Order: sequence, then C-alpha cells, then structure tokens
Amino acid sequence: MTSTAQAPSPGARAAHPEHLGHVIFIAAAAAMGGFLFGYDSSVINGAVEAIRGRYEIGPAALAQVIAIALIGCAIGAATAGRIADRIGRIRCMQIAAVLFTISAVGSALPFALWDLAFWRIVGGFAIGMASVIGPAYIAEVAPPAYRGRLGSFQQAAIVIGIAISQLVNWGLLNAAGGNQRGHLMGLEVWQVMLGVMVVPAVLYGMLSFAIPESPRFLLSVGKRERAREILAEVEGKGVDLDARVAEIEHAMTSEHKSTFKDLLGGGFFFKPIVWVGIGLSVFQQFVGINVAFYYSSTLWQSVGVDPSDSFLYSFTTSIINIVGTVIAMIFVDRVGRKPLALIGSVGMAAGLALEAWAFSYHLVDGKLPATQGWVALIAAHVFVLFFALSWGVVVWVFLGEMFPNKIRAAALGVAASAQWIANWAITASFPSLAEWNLSGTYVIYAIFATLSIPFVLKFVKETKGKTLEEMG
Repeated sequence: MTSTAQAPSPGARAAHPEHLGHVIFIAAAAAMGGFLFGYDSSVINGAVEAIRGRYEIGPAALAQVIAIALIGCAIGAATAGRIADRIGRIRCMQIAAVLFTISAVGSALPFALWDLAFWRIVGGFAIGMASVIGPAYIAEVAPPAYRGRLGSFQQAAIVIGIAISQLVNWGLLNAAGGNQRGHLMGLEVWQVMLGVMVVPAVLYGMLSFAIPESPRFLLSVGKRERAREILAEVEGKGVDLDARVAEIEHAMTSEHKSTFKDLLGGGFFFKPIVWVGIGLSVFQQFVGINVAFYYSSTLWQSVGVDPSDSFLYSFTTSIINIVGTVIAMIFVDRVGRKPLALIGSVGMAAGLALEAWAFSYHLVDGKLPATQGWVALIAAHVFVLFFALSWGVVVWVFLGEMFPNKIRAAALGVAASAQWIANWAITASFPSLAEWNLSGTYVIYAIFATLSIPFVLKFVKETKGKTLEEMG
C-alpha cells in the first residue's frame, strides 16, 4: 500500500476553502481508528490491579496479559498494507471496526485469564491495522499543503482516545464507590471499562461508510471515473482532473508493489533509510511513554496515592497529552519535524531524570516524601507534554513521508511493526523492572531519551515542505 496521493500541479497545491471542510471530515473519520487505537491501548490501565486480584497473578504473568495485545498489533501493522492493497482502504477500516467490537465484548466477558489474553490479541490486531491504514489513507486523500496537519489527526485521535478512556475509567470507578472490583450492571467495574469500547468501535464502522475510497486505490483497480470524482471532492473543481489522474497513473506505472525484499540492501540487512524508520519507532517507545498510559494508576498507587486520585492523575496526564499534541499540530508544518523532535528529546530527558530522582527516595508510611511526590507528579506531566508535542506526532508524520515511493508501503509496515515490538518490550518488562528498582527503570528511559538527540541530528532528514515524490 503506497501511502500517498501524487504531487498535484502547482495550481492545486491546496484544497479550495469550500472543500477543506469536507477533507477535514474525511481525515477525522479515518482517524477514528486512531481514537480506538488510543482507547483500546490505555483502557487496560484501569483494569490492571483488578485483573491481578481477580486471577491472583504475579508481575510477570500480569505483564504478559497487558502486553500480549501488542503482539497482535505487530501482526496487524505488518499485514494491513497488503490487505488494503487487495480489498481497499475502506474495507480494511471496516474489518478493524468489527475486530475492535468483538475484542471489546470478549474482554468484558472473559471465562478465564487465557481468553482475556486472546481477546486482547484480537483487539491488538485491530489496533495494528488502524495504526497503518489511518495515516496512509489520510496521506492519499490530503492535499500536500495540509498533509502534515491532517496527518497529525491520527495522533490527535490517539491521545483523545487515551484521555476519554481514562475519564470513563475514573467515572466508572467513582460510580462503584472507588472499588476496582465493585459491581456495575452485573459485572465487575473493570469488565465494564473494557466493554465500553463497543460504542466507539461501532461508530468507527459507521463512519467508514460515509467517506470515499482512496483515489489511488481506485485507479489501481481501474475505477478511473470514481477516482476523478473523489479528486474533485478533495482538491476542488478548479483542479485539472485529467492531469491529476495522469500524474497518479504515471507514478503508479513507474513503481511496483513494495515487498519485504525491496527493503534489503546495504551492509546491515536493511537499506539505511529503513533502519532510520525503525530507529525512530524504537526510540519513540523506549523512552517509556506507554508505561504512563498502561500502568500509571498502578504506578501512583505503588508510591502511596489512593486509587481514586491515581485514576484522576491518569486523566490529567492524558489532558496534557492532548495539549502537547495540539501544539505539535500547530507547529509541525511551520517549524518542521526535525526541530520538534529535538526539542521533545531534551524535554523528555529532563522529565524522566527528575522522575528517576524522585523515585530514588524511600517511602515514608507507604508514600513518597511530599517534595519528591510533587516532583514526580509534575515531572511525569512534563515528560508527557514534551513527548506529545514532538515524538508522538512527528514520528507518524515522518513514517508517512520519509520513504521513497517504491518501498514506502513495505517500509512503513516494518517500521510500524518495530514500534509495536518495542512497545511490547517496554510494557512486558515494566512490572518486573519496577519491582527491581523503580528509579533505575526511569534512568534507563532517560538514557534512551538522551540518545535520541544524536540519532536525530545525524540520521534523520527533514521532510517539511517536500512532496512525497521528492523522497526518492
């Protein structure tokens, strides 16, 4: 799946104002997969301690249940491009919506620990599909002048999904009197938390029927007139449609469907640009960002914060995440991708180092000392803010733009899979690492944030203002 429409003629660089609202709706509907990505990824935060108590499991087994969804994510990300090339981008979204729905119902009504894990894998597969199909589809329908901002809709939707999941969890917990295993609607609270995802999953499926197929896919299957209609919808009637169609068709004939073999080359198995994409994905995860969204309520409870407050802090962190994402959306096309990444790396390293310092103190009466507690809380929000205004957005934008046309689909799939595997490694290791040394764990994350600075300076090229064809 090539994740772009081709470069328009100079007169068609931007959508006409009357069409921009329609393009925004299309991008927002496609980004609903990102909302589910964020919601499904982080809703488990509210269920961690209840699952531990319900099934009486230790940190290693608990980590596997939490992290196992990420294996599904990696598989879904690796296969989504091929599925979308075969049956279309919209059908791919609809399959993901069905899988999200099935996963929500299954996770809310598990018979045992093993089938809870299975339903989480199913949801993970849907997340993986959404992580690839959303940015790729948006890049294919978005006019180049707005591509960075519209592409960032995916990350905006992810962070809103995270925030809404934490707000829902907090509301449900309070409705059950603060007891994570209390009962609502005949189920334990954590089951209701996981089941609520049915609502956005069904909405995602419905929205997929309201947006058009990618013009590029339609041309690939010979539906030329329909592709012309959609190009007129998204780029305006003033566009020379014959020229645009010819432009896309010419680009398609000069490239072939990318495969894994196309990525091979160089002295280290993959081509250098593929390694840069993998590096961006791995650094994005190895700073420990998803610990903040999968385990934050457990983390705060471990240093003496009561459950209700810990859920509230999870929600406030999610709000900061949204604020940072909005900042990134404003500046990603103005400042550029690379400067934002560097600013974020510096801020993340500082926040993580302060968290490591705060967590190095011994608990007093089961709590951190007051000063260290406040430092930990503020530093956690600072870390999330700098991640959100930088790496949270720019990595997805980079991955949609940085690869040459002839390898874009396969390279994006590999980079996205690397991201999920790195996410799994961090998620699966955190409970055991935290039990070993919580401060030391945050030192490790701070080191990776610091190392990302020379990596960006040396290996990452700016993509701001370039057409996707200029990438090679």
